[in-house]
Amino acid sequence: MTDRRPIDQVPTEELERILAIRKRKERAQRLRRLAVQGRIASVDPLAQAPEQHGGPPTFDSPGQPTGRYRSAEIGGEEEPQEEELPRRSLAWGWMLNKVLLLVEVLALGGLILILASSLISLRDLNQAATQARATPTSTPKPLIDVVVLPGGHRPPSEAGGSAAPNLDEIPEHLRGLVQAVTPQPLPTQGPEQASRIVIKSISVDAPVVQGDDWEQLKKGVGHHLRTANPGERGNMVLSAHNDVYGEIFRSLEKIELKDEILVYSGSRVFRYVVTQKRIIEPTEVSVMYPTSDPTATLITCHPYLVDNKRLVVIAELQ
Repeated sequence: MTDRRPIDQVPTEELERILAIRKRKERAQRLRRLAVQGRIASVDPLAQAPEQHGGPPTFDSPGQPTGRYRSAEIGGEEEPQEEELPRRSLAWGWMLNKVLLLVEVLALGGLILILASSLISLRDLNQAATQARATPTSTPKPLIDVVVLPGGHRPPSEAGGSAAPNLDEIPEHLRGLVQAVTPQPLPTQGPEQASRIVIKSISVDAPVVQGDDWEQLKKGVGHHLRTANPGERGNMVLSAHNDVYGEIFRSLEKIELKDEILVYSGSRVFRYVVTQKRIIEPTEVSVMYPTSDPTATLITCHPYLVDNKRLVVIAELQ
């Protein structure tokens, strides 16, 4: 039951007891809070108020509660010092973040260095290319000694000689080169050289002779000198007329891709398959250049009876 007496009617000893109880409760609450926070050890049961165990508080002397903790304000024992806080552990998360930040900074620096190096290299390459364009280059030595493709349909002019191509088919700025070409003696037919060509799809079956000048093309299909032999790695160049001397390559324009071309060398036969068919200028001699794979290049004039172009068929060894 609540005591409603005026404070001036309450005895001094009772006021001191009430004040001691209140301070004890406040201290117990503060100790429990510190214990929960880990700042001190668990609260000593002796420090708990006796009334929490079902009995009234006891006093060693008037106005002083019993127990380990006594109020300094009422003349009891001094409040014990709080225990030393535990040493703070290393902040591993903080250290990890700093390490990751350092790695990112180093990676960014490396990327900047790589980019700068690439830009410097690109600048050097551009400067080298500019210098190369400004430096005059010598005329490369031609891979073949002709300025016009073989297989012309008209005999050579008297000025050019019997072994020279028709000067009318050669551009004026290239005619001077024809005079510098020394006719090569025809080699003796060897066992490794082409001797016969068969193209069943266009009904061609003709002998192959060494050389492709005007006189040789009267005899059959001409094998250009110093080009590859059948089956060898390189470019084997074969040419023939389309409107004179048997018109051996008259139907070469009808050949189709993947058609078969058989080239005989003595008793051996080599099978080539058509991969390209082109119409070019007579001066486009690049089709006679050496190749890295075994190749056969067939050449004749085009179109029929006009003959101002060349028809080129390219086949690969199978």
